[in-house]
Amino acid sequence: MIALAGLPGAGKSTLAAALAQAVNAQAGPGSMVALGMDGFHLTRARLALFPDPDAALRRRGAPWTFDAQALALRLQALRQGRASVSWPAYEHSVHDPVEDALTISTDTPLVLVEGLYLLHQGHGWDMAGAFDERWFLDVPLDTAHERLALRHMATSGQSRAQAETRIAVNDRLNAEIVWASRASADWLVRED
Repeated sequence: MIALAGLPGAGKSTLAAALAQAVNAQAGPGSMVALGMDGFHLTRARLALFPDPDAALRRRGAPWTFDAQALALRLQALRQGRASVSWPAYEHSVHDPVEDALTISTDTPLVLVEGLYLLHQGHGWDMAGAFDERWFLDVPLDTAHERLALRHMATSGQSRAQAETRIAVNDRLNAEIVWASRASADWLVRED
């Protein structure tokens, strides 16, 4: 089991999918699965129950807006390998996670999980024992920032100014938290 962490906009999902495709082409179908931690976002309905729901929604993507305990339980189930494990995915069209989007078979030998906080040690996050290796996708902040702005504009229909504001008030704060966990990686992965 491998954790792939990195800044928002670093390209974690893209790299994970490409690695799974390459491994499965080389070693055979079902040899590797790439999973995202985004399915563990707290739903908008749960964030609405926070003491300051507007602030919770504005900061969605911060470590405390995920269900880290549920992620840890699923990782433990994957590690034990006694039964197939269902995995949630984040559905951009509804802006919420969807339960049981994927099923991981017990005979999948290689599992790569990508996400922001897999190396983070605060806010209820402690996934250290869940992974055999911990990777950090080491992308310059400016590169990740630009990719994130383009993603916000494409997926949310935001203007450049709106995307930059969103990055300034939320994503950059998350990036600082993620960057602080970089030192706990076993490997730094560079795009080149």
